[in-house]
Amino acid sequence: MTLHDDYGVIRTGAALNEVAARGLIGLSGRDRGTYLHGLLTNDISTLKAGTGCYAAWLTAQGRMTTDMHVLESGDMLLLDLPVSTTAAVLARLDQFLFSEDVQLADLSAELRRVEVHGPEAAAAIATACRNPEALVELASWAQCRNARVPFGDGAVVVARIDRLGVPGYVLYVAAEDEAALRSALEAAGAKAVSPGAVEAARIEAGWPVFGVDMDEHIIPLEAGIESRAISMTKGCYVGQEVIVRVLHRGHGRVAKKLVGLRVEGDGPVAAGETLDSGDAEMGYVTSSAVSPEQGCVALGYLHRDHSGPGTTVRTASGRHAVVTPFPKR
Repeated sequence: MTLHDDYGVIRTGAALNEVAARGLIGLSGRDRGTYLHGLLTNDISTLKAGTGCYAAWLTAQGRMTTDMHVLESGDMLLLDLPVSTTAAVLARLDQFLFSEDVQLADLSAELRRVEVHGPEAAAAIATACRNPEALVELASWAQCRNARVPFGDGAVVVARIDRLGVPGYVLYVAAEDEAALRSALEAAGAKAVSPGAVEAARIEAGWPVFGVDMDEHIIPLEAGIESRAISMTKGCYVGQEVIVRVLHRGHGRVAKKLVGLRVEGDGPVAAGETLDSGDAEMGYVTSSAVSPEQGCVALGYLHRDHSGPGTTVRTASGRHAVVTPFPKR
């Protein structure tokens, strides 16, 4: 299929392809929730079976070490996080363990992730799992809601995780059942799409990927993820003092902000390309793609005084770009 066709599947059908490479860590034991609660930015201790949240793990200086989705199944917390940070996070979790009843395991080899995105994703999943009764309300699930349902001789865990501006789901299945699950989804109408189409939809939706649009130099407020990643009512967590200081003493003002950009001309903009106002450098591009609907789109950081919607900047290669508001996230 063409890029236009693939993009159309994401917008109107059920698309198969991952947004970014991910790893999986499992935490079991009765203290798993309270243990993780003291480390991450979001409220973990109140999660009940079948719920979850998006969160970040910060340094004491408030910088990000990783982001993740945290899913509570009832007998385990599953961390879905960038593959590039999985080993370091596992080691760091182990380092902070003392007398807590928590067991850690890297599940990346034994579990596989299958992502399905689009308005028809829920119907395709229900058909593929042959369990429309259990998944009848799948399309209306809240973010990070999850459930284990039968599949073949085993089971699959389905979780709601939107990242492309359309309903999105991640299915966690035993490695030996991945091929059968993908075949069942394709038989139910899901179609594999190109990475380029996924990237265009992700950038249009304003969803930053850690290691691409966020790294160890970024605080969550600069990336604009605080509304979904940070609990403003929980107790202490690593890096909280910095976040509170910026929010309350600094009134939320940060040096730079992640913005969406529409760029004139053909082809994507190179990651790292600088952005200027004509006489001074103002920021840089982190990711870019070509959208069949909007042309060249990009994410990048701009100085806070030049990050408002409608602001025009110029790339180092001489292309004009306009700051574009993200959809409601």
